[in-house]
Amino acid sequence: MRNTPAQFEASIELSRLKSIFDAVTNLVDEAKFRIGEDRVAIRAVDPANVGMVDLDMSTRAFQSYQADPGVIGINLNRMVDVLSVGDSDDTVHLELDVATRKLTVTVDGLEYTLALIDPDSIRQEPNIPDLQLDTEIKMSSSVLNRGVTASDMVSDHMGLCYTQDGATIYANGDTDDVNLDLTSVDGVESIKASGEGDSLFSLDYLKKFDRMVPKDETVRMEIGDDFPIKMYFGVADSHAEVETLLAPRIKAD
Repeated sequence: MRNTPAQFEASIELSRLKSIFDAVTNLVDEAKFRIGEDRVAIRAVDPANVGMVDLDMSTRAFQSYQADPGVIGINLNRMVDVLSVGDSDDTVHLELDVATRKLTVTVDGLEYTLALIDPDSIRQEPNIPDLQLDTEIKMSSSVLNRGVTASDMVSDHMGLCYTQDGATIYANGDTDDVNLDLTSVDGVESIKASGEGDSLFSLDYLKKFDRMVPKDETVRMEIGDDFPIKMYFGVADSHAEVETLLAPRIKAD
């Protein structure tokens, strides 16, 4: 295992740490945590190379934080299980044992020693593509959830179409259709389109991304015609920024 931090010890509110793991575990089971002196970063892509998550958390999210730069690999599901035994306002203490390469997680008197994963054995982190997307939509998480939930009732894909006059979430099933006009919905803050386009996305992935977003959080979307969709939102009480990327479904001729 290379690049293990010479030290890492931190304390953080459980609800904040859980929101970090919720964002990543919806897409992958294990991930590299890049630990810096003033931030923690995670970037991962699912095995099918369809969805990506990039998370950057300031150390301001922590109650205490001491670390040297390095990389550790964590089994995300095991960590989520440990956090499930505590309450949202509990303090979680994390301490890396450099000699054994294990992470001790303490929650309300419960001490759990977590074996780390060799970062070299974890799927390589992807590069974020430089996309020129011509439309930006800002909406509340409740609007995104409403569109995803309604679309899931009739189809396994959700579409986003837009013009300079507005944007619409839609889904077409074998017998039923769903349309949500974003220009007339409360909770849509802005729609800025410099062209027109239409893209289709897998609801299996959109449901995962929808679960990442905290309640009452604003989601900023960037889309283009038959391009991937980018979504940006905050977690850990806005101390961490999350960017997700989802490849479009290729439409049949």
